[in-house]
Amino acid sequence: MQTLDVIVHTISLASATSRTYELRAADGGDLPSFEAGAHIDVHLGPSLVRPYSLCNSPREKGRYLICVRRDDTGRGGSRTLHRDLTVGRRLRISPPRNHFPLVAAGHHVLVAGGIGITPLLSMAEALAARGASFVLHHYTSSAAETPLLERLQSSAPGERAVIHHSDQGDTVRAGLPPELRVPEPDTAVYVCGPDGFMTHVVAEATAAGWHPGQLHTERFAPAAPAAAGDEMATPFTVRIASTGTGYRVPADRTIAEVLTAHGVEVELSCEQGICGACLTPVLAGEPDHRDEVQTPDERAAGDRITICCSRARTPELLLGL
Repeated sequence: MQTLDVIVHTISLASATSRTYELRAADGGDLPSFEAGAHIDVHLGPSLVRPYSLCNSPREKGRYLICVRRDDTGRGGSRTLHRDLTVGRRLRISPPRNHFPLVAAGHHVLVAGGIGITPLLSMAEALAARGASFVLHHYTSSAAETPLLERLQSSAPGERAVIHHSDQGDTVRAGLPPELRVPEPDTAVYVCGPDGFMTHVVAEATAAGWHPGQLHTERFAPAAPAAAGDEMATPFTVRIASTGTGYRVPADRTIAEVLTAHGVEVELSCEQGICGACLTPVLAGEPDHRDEVQTPDERAAGDRITICCSRARTPELLLGL
């Protein structure tokens, strides 16, 4: 896996529970360019790699900004960042990847819940820079818990941002933003935040008549697991195209776990199906998609699979490895 060496240049408070980390190239040069919606994988330890969205303007070449909310009930990435990262710390990161890109549209509606503002703020910066039509709605519990509030209010996108605080009775469950109540044909909608927040917004927007192809989401955690007794319990075989070797994937192991146990080199990061690092070509067979990365059309094509979480609907999958 290709990595970049960076230095933690600054650390600042972004809310009562969130911090912003500014990363610069260790050699002092420019960092690879990125598009709004991109993320990087941060290597925090031998088996601790976590994806974080870039929240700065894509026009900036010399730094990456990530904003991380401390989650004491999570899988350890945010706790490690908040506890161990100090200014001057050297880190390895991946080059930026983007599975949540802006699409061409006459108008963009960006809807963020909590820390879900991170990729959407970068999008708002990009849209404002090109003079595009957009509005940004950010839903949080309170002003103190609003990540990047000061930066948003002092930036160009702040003029088109609407901040909602639930401690003031302003929640998305009280009603969708006005721009989502009636579907518009040349509008793209982007939603990012906690799973329950996104599920509610997408469900309500769909009920209001929005086409699924207009609704774009990115999750920071996987959706609820499949119910017990479904295809999760069905073993299957994955075959490697380059060698012809087949490996049995039992009900309680993932494709990635089986392949790595047999010495097959695969690229992994979040291992939850939310970052896209392990997307692998499928040459034959039908995947059972359980990721949060691919669009409905990409899933229907069936030519790639996230081997960290997805399974098979057919007895065998032939992988382009």
